[in-house]
Amino acid sequence: MRSLTPVEAALCVAVCGSVLAVGIPAFVRDLHASRLVEPIDGLNRIAGAAAAHVAGEPNRYPDSAPRTPRDVPAGAPALDPPGVWEHPTWVSLGLAFDIPHSYSFEFDSERRGRRAKYVAVAQGDLDGDGQLSEFSIRGEAVDGREPLTLPIEMRREVE
Repeated sequence: MRSLTPVEAALCVAVCGSVLAVGIPAFVRDLHASRLVEPIDGLNRIAGAAAAHVAGEPNRYPDSAPRTPRDVPAGAPALDPPGVWEHPTWVSLGLAFDIPHSYSFEFDSERRGRRAKYVAVAQGDLDGDGQLSEFSIRGEAVDGREPLTLPIEMRREVE
């Protein structure tokens, strides 16, 4: 077995460096994207259930629900104790987590005359520094019209 010549060694280092230069940023980008799945999926589930609810009860979204869990998990996914997601609104919206998760969710609804609105918010502290990332979605229903759901808004999505 022979050793590598200096040219062959330099070529190997160049190829490995190129692979790492392309691979590491892609890996980091995918890691950040995977952290965004939980709040986006949760808010989409809430929006779908809220639209179905208001279709069955015109101009009435489920009642407001406080931030659940009350304390935003800091730095690492947390498993909720039993009963955390038993608020009637979360049951109505079908939102609960039985696995460790990184975000807390809140649902705020109001009704004024023929108009009903809601805002659902997901907050997370992925790196445990106290800075919260926030995702929100809004919906509105007015008598005689299809419920409207606005796009998800993101603030400091990766803190």
